[in-house]
Amino acid sequence: MARTVSIHSYRGGTGKSNLVANLAAALARAGQRVGVVDTDIQSPGIHVLFGLAPERIGHTLNDFLWGVCDIAAATYDCTAAVGPCSGSVHLVPSSIKAGDIARIIKQGFDVGLLNDGFQQLGQALDLDFLLVDTHPGVNEETLLSIAVSDSLLLVVRPDRQDFQGTAVTVDLARQLDVQDANVVLNKVLPGMDHAALTERARAAFGIPVLAVLPLCEGLLSLGSESIFGVSMPDDPYAVGVSAMAARLLG
Repeated sequence: MARTVSIHSYRGGTGKSNLVANLAAALARAGQRVGVVDTDIQSPGIHVLFGLAPERIGHTLNDFLWGVCDIAAATYDCTAAVGPCSGSVHLVPSSIKAGDIARIIKQGFDVGLLNDGFQQLGQALDLDFLLVDTHPGVNEETLLSIAVSDSLLLVVRPDRQDFQGTAVTVDLARQLDVQDANVVLNKVLPGMDHAALTERARAAFGIPVLAVLPLCEGLLSLGSESIFGVSMPDDPYAVGVSAMAARLLG
């Protein structure tokens, strides 16, 4: 059975989607079959990192939620984007069509179908991991994704607003009885004391810190053209993500 890991941030701009893509690549290089679901339906984008061009996208997560297709029909093999590996990566993108985004915002959908889709995808593709890229903030589909996850990774910058908002998310996760919640400190500036920052996060949230990842200028310069860790595996950011993958593998 696939281990479902939701990756969430209270605010946008934390580097969450880049982290999801790089984590998927690291797990695939470790021989894992990895599914990625873009549940950021209002502002999708992780498909760009996996090199999935809009003209290649037929069915999407939106179509599954509207009953147009099953989840497997909205899944795309993106293993080529992560380079040579013994595993695989399979992406379920959300629609980038303006009409579809407007419809999902206006009409909504049965959020219970998300959990059904996660389970069906894991079984159909015999996945080891299912990574869920959530919409920032707190909404109904995000809460469901968190509630049905085996693990929750909260991406936080060393920023007061991020810390305050993430504290709210941690409280919600406790109410939802999430058993395995961890913090990932991201975009940490050079010269910051990692040990002190880790201790600050532990004190603020009361949950473990899985990783402290540096602000990566190379990743920013890449401009979402590809997955950074694939081309620069020895960069400190990529090394940190690989260490995260190793810890998830236990």
